[in-house]
Amino acid sequence: MQEANTELVVYPVPEGAAGNPDFSVKVRRPQGEWQPLFCHNVKVDMHEVRNASMVSFDCSGPVELEIVKNDGIVKEAVIRPLSADINCECERNVMLLRLDGPRQLSLEADGERFHNLHIFANPMDENIPAIAGPEVLTLEAGTHVTAEIQEILASLPAAEKPKVVYFAPGIHRLDPARLEVPSNTLIYVAGGAVIYGGFICSHVHDVQIRGRGVLFMSDFEKTTYYRGVEISYSRNISIEGITVIDPPHYTVLLGQSERIDIRNIKTFSARGWSDGIDMMACSDVKIDSVFLRTSDDCIAIYASRGDYQGDTRRVAVTRSILWADVAHPANIGTHGNHEGNGDVIEDILFHDIDILEHHEPQPDYWGCLAINAGDNNTVQNVTYEDIRIEPFELGELFNLRVLQNLKYNPAPGKIIRNILFRNICYSGSCTNPSQIAGYDETHRVENVRFENVTINGRLMDLSQDVVIGAYVSKVKRQIHRLSPSSK
Repeated sequence: MQEANTELVVYPVPEGAAGNPDFSVKVRRPQGEWQPLFCHNVKVDMHEVRNASMVSFDCSGPVELEIVKNDGIVKEAVIRPLSADINCECERNVMLLRLDGPRQLSLEADGERFHNLHIFANPMDENIPAIAGPEVLTLEAGTHVTAEIQEILASLPAAEKPKVVYFAPGIHRLDPARLEVPSNTLIYVAGGAVIYGGFICSHVHDVQIRGRGVLFMSDFEKTTYYRGVEISYSRNISIEGITVIDPPHYTVLLGQSERIDIRNIKTFSARGWSDGIDMMACSDVKIDSVFLRTSDDCIAIYASRGDYQGDTRRVAVTRSILWADVAHPANIGTHGNHEGNGDVIEDILFHDIDILEHHEPQPDYWGCLAINAGDNNTVQNVTYEDIRIEPFELGELFNLRVLQNLKYNPAPGKIIRNILFRNICYSGSCTNPSQIAGYDETHRVENVRFENVTINGRLMDLSQDVVIGAYVSKVKRQIHRLSPSSK
């Protein structure tokens, strides 16, 4: 392979950003010059908060990485997800890694999953906005008063192009900590930019938040309940490419919004209720190529909750990696309109997913793939397809229950029906049986199909691997001699 075959972009080192000294990392094009990468410190696992590492760059094709573990000798290194099928060469404390192009990976030396190295080889950013022009507000590193930013944005001339806020490389501190983004605006967070703060999109439309920079939220107290990006009562909103580190609450909140596109975002959280992407009363949501390592649900799909009222429909999660140090990788159905006739959550797809962890001490919240219908919700037409579940610590594979959880659900759910699990494989030693159960004769689970679901290489057995409770009908296993797809 020739050097010229690959474009490679390494971001400026953000002076003053929180680094991690566990690894020293360099990257190059094949036969090219080595370039150092900055190792960000990321906090993981709320049960015992630990510091892991993260590097990020852009590439269009093959690259090589040299990774030095700065303390001790490495006997073996594993690259996950295992479906990537990438080997790592080790010699004493030096590891050599070859990638064929953009990837989201975890390098784990001698089985260490909590002081590991996360490697984000992003696709090239093909549409970087200009940093000058009548519609552009360029912010150099420093402290920025959000009210002044909003005033300047309001004064920029209207044009066919969206107004642009360009955060240049370096440390940025928002004061106060969240910027309310107006309609028809592009927020661009350049690679090498670290923003202490987040963004709010409320009652707006046509907003983009993208780039290769970082939202760093470790300085904010848990009691603030700040999110990385909060989207409410809005439409045509996209988030792409950014990384969120240690949000006090969700990474992304979606409330009563529609036509949302989330791509290639990465997050790390280590606090209670620090979910990845949670949505309430939303429609037409696309989530693609995200890496979510969270200390609560990675993705949660609800209907009504609090001020957000209505059904949730047409949600697709594709080509993504879910790592739940706590709680569920994917959870559907908990919240809805318990005071009325209930809501509908329907037409949901999880496709081409790697699940790297599920660890939940409370059995009521088990399930890598969980549908727990409460609050009079109807959950229907859900497909889980081409999903690879790696060894996890504590929980179970599937949990489908119509229930009344007194902590969260004043009323039980209404019904779960038309659920398909297709081409799903699990390899690991946590073999607690999955659960399917209704609530009573009028609150049931109906029509659940398992097609080509395997556990440690054998086809799942409904009598051995699933506890089917009362008020359940039409649970079927179909055998198709196929293999779950690889990434």
